[in-house]
Amino acid sequence: MSIMQEVDLLKRIPLFANIETSKLKLLAFTSERLKFRAGDIVCEQNEMGDSAYIIMDGEADVLVSTGGTPFRVATLRRNDFVGEIAILCDVPRTATVRAKTDLVTLRITKDLFFRLITEFPQMAVEIMRVLALRLEKTTKDASRAEQRVRELEALQAPSAPKTGA
Repeated sequence: MSIMQEVDLLKRIPLFANIETSKLKLLAFTSERLKFRAGDIVCEQNEMGDSAYIIMDGEADVLVSTGGTPFRVATLRRNDFVGEIAILCDVPRTATVRAKTDLVTLRITKDLFFRLITEFPQMAVEIMRVLALRLEKTTKDASRAEQRVRELEALQAPSAPKTGA
């Protein structure tokens, strides 16, 4: 993929849509293109993050492990951006990303990411919007799961014995 093709791809990502072409060329040039085979791990839950990834081609599953069992919580596709939480907050990664198909990514280092946010405040606003939407979805999913657990508990609870007078 040429630099201009990468720039065109970056322009389709809301996070980078309003950044001038010359800056996107710099981003494409200074970022690392990585290829993963289906089943490869892109990043691992609980590791410290030093970069974020843009999916350029292919699909990847986002897995969250609770009690040692990984659960797929999302599937990433072309133009999706992942890994920004760990580099924004200096916290361990919140999920594992595993290539579902052969995958091509653009890896953006923490230093480059912060330089872009500093130079382009609209990127910071877009990141907040994306994270707020993810939080809203996670909250809704957790609420639905909690409701379902209550329903299952109610079905399994023995009914109270009837007393006669």
